[in-house]
Amino acid sequence: MSTAVLPIESFGVSHKGCVRDHNEDNYLIEPQTGLWVVADGMGGHEAGEVASASIVDHLATIGIASSAPDLRARFEDRMSRANSEIRNISRSRGITIGSTFAALLAMDGRFAGLWAGDSRIYLVRNGVILQVSKDHTEVQELLDRGMISAEEALTWPRRHVITHAVGVSDELEIDFQQGELMPGDVFVLSTDGLTAHVSDAEIEAAVRSATPQAACRHLLETVLARGGTDNVTIVLVKIGGGRNDAPHSDQPGAESLAR
Repeated sequence: MSTAVLPIESFGVSHKGCVRDHNEDNYLIEPQTGLWVVADGMGGHEAGEVASASIVDHLATIGIASSAPDLRARFEDRMSRANSEIRNISRSRGITIGSTFAALLAMDGRFAGLWAGDSRIYLVRNGVILQVSKDHTEVQELLDRGMISAEEALTWPRRHVITHAVGVSDELEIDFQQGELMPGDVFVLSTDGLTAHVSDAEIEAAVRSATPQAACRHLLETVLARGGTDNVTIVLVKIGGGRNDAPHSDQPGAESLAR
């Protein structure tokens, strides 16, 4: 992978939280191929984790792309395979399972954020946090139509109802945003277990000057201290060369606690 000589440091954590008895989240950190992803499975015990694992397992085979368009094509191919596999599992078990996901692709000095569901991608640049992704939820659709306010959305009864996910239909719908990488950029990929307890401003403050490893652990500790009502998975990707740059590590960081 080439990222226009910009070094990249990344780290991830995953935890079942304080309430759930198992973890349906999965994540993948593959800096050598320019891929990072979090996935939040749905469907109950021994089902949701199968869906999120299918996404991660298929994306792990993506290999080294020859160009940014090739990387995108490989990504979409693997996601299509995962969608088909999850659909087949659903049919064989007679239940509906699926998974949200949020992914970052980085190559040749550019990035693409891709997602389905309410797992999120944030970009922290020059001290400002931007939500790159847009939730695929009923409550987001109501917000977009002006039918409810942002304050009402926080307590809306169906705020957790997902409108897009991998494995729930034969046609996979993926949204994306793309742009140029800048030195000092920090990307935060997370399942909704993080954003249920931590505000955007708190996320920005946590990653502003810390290493990805320290920031991931701090955010996880904050979630658990506030009750951790869901599984939580966080992956941080820091583009080196900018202000507050941390030393580059050639090895991807990964940590799984009580998975």
